[in-house]
Amino acid sequence: MPAAVRDNKDKNRFELDVGNEVAFANYRLTPQAIIITHTETPRSLRGRGIASELVKGALELIRADGKKVIAACGFVVDYLHKHPEDADLIA
Repeated sequence: MPAAVRDNKDKNRFELDVGNEVAFANYRLTPQAIIITHTETPRSLRGRGIASELVKGALELIRADGKKVIAACGFVVDYLHKHPEDADLIA
């Protein structure tokens, strides 16, 4: 079972530990929004829903922070299209 998604503010990325590996989503900050620019899942973890779990957790953290999200990463764009319940977060 993966650990919770965390915001690594020093590296400007959301991270999810899975075993000895880390999936991450890089971001840039604006005053009102977080721009997710790239997601990466280690090759050995691909196809297991890890990236979706990462994005879901990142969106939960963004929501808790009272911010909006700008999807500058194709995976995040696709995730948001598949999850209309998160449409309120889109800047």
